[in-house]
Amino acid sequence: MIIRLMLLLLPSLAVSAGEWEPLTPPPLPQSEFSVAEVNGEIYLMGGYPSDRITRNSVQVYNIKEDTWRMGPDLPLPNNHGTAEVVNGIIYLIGGATGSSSSPGGVGYQDAVWALDPNVGEWIAKSPMPTKRRGLNSAVIDDKIYVAGGQPPRAHDFAVYDPATDRWETLPDLPYGPNHFVVGALDGKFHTFGGRLQSSHTSELTDKHAIYDPQIQKWTLGTPVPSPRSGNNGVLAFGCFHLWGGEGAGINHDEMLAAHDVYDPRTQTWTSLPPMPIPVHGVTGAAFVDGIIYAPGGGIASGGRSGAHINQAFGPQMRCDD
Repeated sequence: MIIRLMLLLLPSLAVSAGEWEPLTPPPLPQSEFSVAEVNGEIYLMGGYPSDRITRNSVQVYNIKEDTWRMGPDLPLPNNHGTAEVVNGIIYLIGGATGSSSSPGGVGYQDAVWALDPNVGEWIAKSPMPTKRRGLNSAVIDDKIYVAGGQPPRAHDFAVYDPATDRWETLPDLPYGPNHFVVGALDGKFHTFGGRLQSSHTSELTDKHAIYDPQIQKWTLGTPVPSPRSGNNGVLAFGCFHLWGGEGAGINHDEMLAAHDVYDPRTQTWTSLPPMPIPVHGVTGAAFVDGIIYAPGGGIASGGRSGAHINQAFGPQMRCDD
């Protein structure tokens, strides 16, 4: 018990067990960016502020120091991409260079960019088989599984092997989500919720799909407690935490503060107290030294509410014992 409490106090700003706490906010108030953690630092890549002009900025949060710095700019502006880390290298995949309000259009991307933090230079890798925005990803056995996206690529599913720099197309998703959450649990790829069209007021889903790489087949899991999109999540102590997003209100146009946890052992959900400040528009989070980190995001539905916000949660529930 004493050791566990010490772990929760490791960050420079203590995070209480079972509570959400504020940390030093990022310098740029953006949403619709991608997140990856490597070597105790959290990278926020791209996104846009309230003007919806997509940025190529990279903001880097040092967990131990609770401080921010700017990282190497992206080669192109990026929003609604997804990012993962394999063997210390960050991979930013897909997304778009603009939005529906951009003069040049959305600019869907199939690009893959790799960053070695020790070198500080983005390198182009083999592109995805299709261009996708609003997608999500997870790592299983050092390979990056990339699912979904906005129509017409919502059912797309492929895996990238950084060791060979090659892609393989996989069986389509059983439903076509975008702005959804994924996770790797016990060697399987899980998708949680999402929306079925591009607009944040379009139909939402509570579907939970599970892909087994060993047999290359999808099955359906226990549904998410309520339909939602634009939310975020991360695996912590063997449990998968799902929080925030859009989905409240008659037209799904209000923020959702719900915080739910999935236990893969029992295939059940547990509801925790809601986020104090619900956010959306963040793809990826971090779990480091017993703490969940959820930096940045929008605080009002739609794409015009990037905020100076950085929140952390001290999880208590365990699904690994």
